[in-house]
Amino acid sequence: MARFGDALTTGADLVNAAERAALAALSRLDGPADLVCFFICGADTEEVSLAGARVMELAGGAATLGCSANGVIGGGRSVEGQGSVSVWCARLTGVEITPFRLDTVVEGERLTVVGMREPGPRDRAAILLVNPYEFPAREFVRESTRAFGGLPLVGGMADGMLGEGSVRLFCDGSVAENGAVGVLIGGEGVLGTLVSQGCRPIGPAMTVTGARDNVVEELAGVPAYTRLEELLEELPDDDRELAVHGLHIGIAMNEYVDHHEQGDFLIRSLTSADPEAGTLSADDAIEVGQTVRFQLRDAGTADEDLDRRLTDFGDRHPVGAGLLFSCNGRGAALFPHADHDVLAVRRVLGAEAVAGFFAAGEIGPVGGVNHLHAFTACLLAFS
Repeated sequence: MARFGDALTTGADLVNAAERAALAALSRLDGPADLVCFFICGADTEEVSLAGARVMELAGGAATLGCSANGVIGGGRSVEGQGSVSVWCARLTGVEITPFRLDTVVEGERLTVVGMREPGPRDRAAILLVNPYEFPAREFVRESTRAFGGLPLVGGMADGMLGEGSVRLFCDGSVAENGAVGVLIGGEGVLGTLVSQGCRPIGPAMTVTGARDNVVEELAGVPAYTRLEELLEELPDDDRELAVHGLHIGIAMNEYVDHHEQGDFLIRSLTSADPEAGTLSADDAIEVGQTVRFQLRDAGTADEDLDRRLTDFGDRHPVGAGLLFSCNGRGAALFPHADHDVLAVRRVLGAEAVAGFFAAGEIGPVGGVNHLHAFTACLLAFS
């Protein structure tokens, strides 16, 4: 018997799949669960709700947290785009678990988030699951580090197989369609978080000399688009092809080092380019004075980056279990098979109970600051 359990089941009958997954995961524990997390993929939104309710019924007195998704992770494998339920459960002796639900209210011209519990001195992390279609996730996550005294947030953007309107969030016995849900976790059971961004830098590091919000106007005194053209001309054919299909920009996390290499950047996607204006646009704000470097992502780089970060983490911590939030652009879309990330976590860390889902955006800290990411794998590890 153990302190952690996980199971993944598939089937057209989601309620039945949920029951089988919950019972299988719970049966692995050496007593009642304290926390049950679950993730549901299904085409029928009402059935997703019923499946989630069934898991929460079977959880007994445990705190519960879950969401709908387009793919789920658990039991040493991953399933995308078909009826499936993943359940993860834990006995966390001496650990405090505080569920919360976030909503938005309009106050004058401002949209205010309400419902967040004040973190206590023993809180080590918070798990956050969000409806991305109507909750201001990027802004909330950006402000969370300052507002919550550096408390790490980890989690992801939920989704449904029918897109907007099919998202379901589950928390503490209730089903929600809007906002965000989560739990604060306090005590010694939480080891920490890990974020693998899976990119490698290309070209030189450059100072941003002109920028406005998310538009980069100049790099090292030259129009940003011109800098990109110069770089593309110098790249090998394979890297140039990768750049055409998905170029990123890395923002240095520490301006006070002489050289910025792989792993030293917060990765952001480049969303558009304007040759006439000479500008590049990113999916987040970039400021004048920051150091940036163009980045490429491919399966090999993503695999190496995840393996290296897991190895470094495992060298410092004995990991018993984890919750894994992988981008829906990873899985079979990036690797030869959908199981890549969960198998890497289990192989490198030796953690048997690893579960989660493929997110439409992942939440995790980089450089001690919480961020909303894309194309990453974020892990919350337990001792």
